Amino acid sequence: MFETIDYQKDAEGIVTLTIDLKDRSMNVLTPQFVSELSQAIEQVAADDAVKGAIITSGKDSFVAGADLKGLDALFVAVKDDVAEAFDKVRSFSLILRRMETCGKPFAAAINGTALGGGLEIALACHYRVAADNPKAVLGLPEVQVGLLPGAGGTQRLPRLIGLEASLPLMLQGKHVAPAKAAELGIVHKCVPAGEEVAAARAWLTASPDAEQPWDKKGFKVPGGAGAMHPKAVQTFMVGTAMLAKEARHNYPAPISIMASVFEGTIVPMDTALKIEARYFTKLLLDPVSHNMVRTLFVNKQKADKLAYRSADVPRLEVRKLGILGAGMMGAGIAYVSAMAGQQVVLLDTDQAAAEKGKGYSEGLLKKVVERGKMAQSKAADILARIHPTVSYDELEGCDLVIEAVFENREIKADVTAKAESQLGEQAIFASNTSTLPISGLAQASRRPERFIGLHFFSPVDKMPLVEVIVGEKTSEATIAQALDYVAAIRKTPIVVNDSRGFYTSRVFGTYTNEGAAMLAEGVNPALIENAAKFAGMPVGPLAVTDEVTLDLAWKVAVQTRKDMGEKYEPSVGEPVIRKFVEELDRKGKRFGKGFYDYPADAPKHLWPGLAEVYPHAEKQPDADEVAQRLLYIQALETARCLEEGVISRAEDGDIGSIFGWGFPPYTGGTLSFIDTIGIRKFVKECERLARRHGKRFRPSKWLKDRAKRGEPFHASGAKS
Repeated sequence: MFETIDYQKDAEGIVTLTIDLKDRSMNVLTPQFVSELSQAIEQVAADDAVKGAIITSGKDSFVAGADLKGLDALFVAVKDDVAEAFDKVRSFSLILRRMETCGKPFAAAINGTALGGGLEIALACHYRVAADNPKAVLGLPEVQVGLLPGAGGTQRLPRLIGLEASLPLMLQGKHVAPAKAAELGIVHKCVPAGEEVAAARAWLTASPDAEQPWDKKGFKVPGGAGAMHPKAVQTFMVGTAMLAKEARHNYPAPISIMASVFEGTIVPMDTALKIEARYFTKLLLDPVSHNMVRTLFVNKQKADKLAYRSADVPRLEVRKLGILGAGMMGAGIAYVSAMAGQQVVLLDTDQAAAEKGKGYSEGLLKKVVERGKMAQSKAADILARIHPTVSYDELEGCDLVIEAVFENREIKADVTAKAESQLGEQAIFASNTSTLPISGLAQASRRPERFIGLHFFSPVDKMPLVEVIVGEKTSEATIAQALDYVAAIRKTPIVVNDSRGFYTSRVFGTYTNEGAAMLAEGVNPALIENAAKFAGMPVGPLAVTDEVTLDLAWKVAVQTRKDMGEKYEPSVGEPVIRKFVEELDRKGKRFGKGFYDYPADAPKHLWPGLAEVYPHAEKQPDADEVAQRLLYIQALETARCLEEGVISRAEDGDIGSIFGWGFPPYTGGTLSFIDTIGIRKFVKECERLARRHGKRFRPSKWLKDRAKRGEPFHASGAKS
């Protein structure tokens, strides 16, 4: 009868509904499943021989939540019709409401992870029992995609455990283990794995109550609710202040969650669910949620699954990896590779440096063990996979070698030749360079077709992105197998064609350059930094320049000038960098001073001398103008990269911008940002900025022609 649910009624009148979407590795909310769940509920309700029903799963997990690909399609389908959007939003919520009011008791036997709509199904059941599965988590993470729990989550969870306990779970999208869920009261009971169905059955065969607590006369939200309750008022006042600090009003979902809970918990459930649906609809029609779902989940999953990898190339399993250079980057690459089960040869110029590189992994593993997330024996096994050395002979048999030495072409050429002398013909050689063109570096290789760029980000253990850089002679097989390695270490790859600065360094450089340019113009440095953060950037342009060091920025500029000769055109911020490095000897955080001071006994702060070097202009721009310059210049440079073929797909531009250097996630990335503004309006604003601030803001003919056609970068983007 059903394709996604196995409906079984036993002799005692207990129905077991086992959710099992055959074509999915995890159960998710698809239109077919939702429809069949509704039919199953009606069948249970209509059958007088049925005493109650158990909802469980035929997979290792319970239900993982919404099908995000389907949700992405829903954004497009309803974006111009509020009434249709509201009806679609309400449909699943009404099904769950029917389940809890149909007069038959339902018990959820949660055998594994239950997230989002999966947990909302369980919350609508009259009894919930969870298996004590160490891999399972329960939560309502919708805020992470710019939405709120739209099938009763914002109403049932507070009514179960109170406002104070429920709001952080929804506002932060936190997950909890089954035992913690039982402690909080989200589930009634936590039992050993495999006993959850029996426990649910025991409740149903006793004297089950088919009415939810909140439908009983006299029900009150635990801990209180409403504007007249002191504790509830305090919770919302503190929560609102925290939201303003964290989200800076760029993310509407947390605010909508607060409002939905505040308004919904003071009215009956049916009215509360309407309130929730209105807020969900508002978010659904907001571009923020669409941007976040498309980039952070749908397109990121494509990248993680190597959707664009050539299917004709045999997959490469890297068993032995060589790393040249045991500094911060090399040590970080060694750690993530050893964690993935690879044998790592960590090579440096002296044994002490190589051992120090291995010590980085030892420190990280020690912290993991201390937090109780890994057994000491497993940590020891991982650490044993890293072999520090000074001998190139030990590179023999490596499937892949990654050089992570200084950004100097001569040094890189030397280590390339030495390493390749030990490698087989099929081994891949990769450079972790962040600025030097791969095609130029590949000239030192005897096998340029097996030479590629793998640009990691610091710190490697935390940063999720790897930029896979294709040189002029890099083969399709090398690209595909480099992607295999990135997937094996659980990083997200984007494929980039060779150019100076590639994609991420090139575009990120426009952000730091614009900050330096504004400083030279006399814009208050505190205004520059704060406007950037309020726009959603994680760190201000001056602070992040200090982090990567002004010294490095200056060396890159000098090397680029040397390489390009007469074609070189200095950036507007370059004189500022030169002054700080060569005249003021303030080279960045690593050197103890840069745009900021770094006192040993106090937090960092902007260097007071900045006002003497670059006096503040009498008329200061407003914060919105500063933020616009900082965001627009990055988006415009990304468009140039797409035009020039540095990136081939808009989704790579978006993923790289968010996960590479922290472009605001609410925008969906640099090209989604243009779509959200509307390409015509974006081009018009760039032309205005060019007249005021210089030709770096001037849109190309290609972009202007695209704007005339109203052609967005994403099929579902704005057309104006």
